[in-house]
Amino acid sequence: MRCYLGPMREADLYEPVKNYLEGQGYTVKAEIGACDVMAVRGEEPPVIVELKTTFSLALIFQGVERQTVSDTVYLAVPVSSDRGWKLRYKDITRLCRRLGLGLLAVDVKKCSVTAHLDPEDYTPRKNTKRLGRLLREFERRVGDPNKGGTTGTKRMTAYRQDALRCLVYMAGKDPCPPAEIARATGVTTAGKILRADHYGWFERPERGRYIVTPKGLEAITLHADDIAALNA
Repeated sequence: MRCYLGPMREADLYEPVKNYLEGQGYTVKAEIGACDVMAVRGEEPPVIVELKTTFSLALIFQGVERQTVSDTVYLAVPVSSDRGWKLRYKDITRLCRRLGLGLLAVDVKKCSVTAHLDPEDYTPRKNTKRLGRLLREFERRVGDPNKGGTTGTKRMTAYRQDALRCLVYMAGKDPCPPAEIARATGVTTAGKILRADHYGWFERPERGRYIVTPKGLEAITLHADDIAALNA
C-alpha cells in the first residue's frame, strides 16, 4: 500500500478511495467520462466520487453536476488540519446534506477513508421558534433603520428603539418609576429594559426609580435621527 510523500495531488486520493469502495464489494474504475471515480456493485445504481485536495465551491459544482447521472455522489477531500475545512466542518456537512451529497475524508498516509456523510434526500426541519422571533422583531421594529449587508456596526433593533423611547421620556426628569415610563411611552417592557441596562443609559439612584446617565444623554444626540424616525 503506497504511502503519501510530497505535495498533495488529486490522484493521491484515488487509491484510498478505490480500496475503500472495493472493500464494500464495488468494482471501481477511474476517469469514466467526466467522473473522477465510478463504482458499480451488481444491479445497484453507480456510485460516483469527485476528488479534490481542498473543499471548494468548484467541488460542490462538480458534485451537483454528477447528480444528473446518479443519486449516489460523494465528495472526497483529504483529512484536514485545524486550519483546513475542519474549521467549517458543521457548515460543510450541513451544505452537503442539503444538496444530497456524501462526504469522504481521505487519510492518504494511512490509505484510509472515513465517510462523514452518505448521500440521501434531505428536507430541512423549520425552526418555528426562531421564525417566531424573527417575525416579532420584524413587526415591532419601526421603519427600516439598518442597511443590509453591513458588518461591524451596531444594529438598530426593536429593543434598542424601545430603550430610546424610555430614554427620551426620562431625559431631564426626576427619578421615574418604570410603571410611569411604560404608560407614557407605550413600552410595556420598560421595567425589564431599565433593570437590564444593556447600553449603560440608565441608573437607579433609589429603589424602584431610574434616571438617565451621562452616557444616555450622549446617546440621545448620537441617535437623533433614529429618535426622529420613531416620532415620525
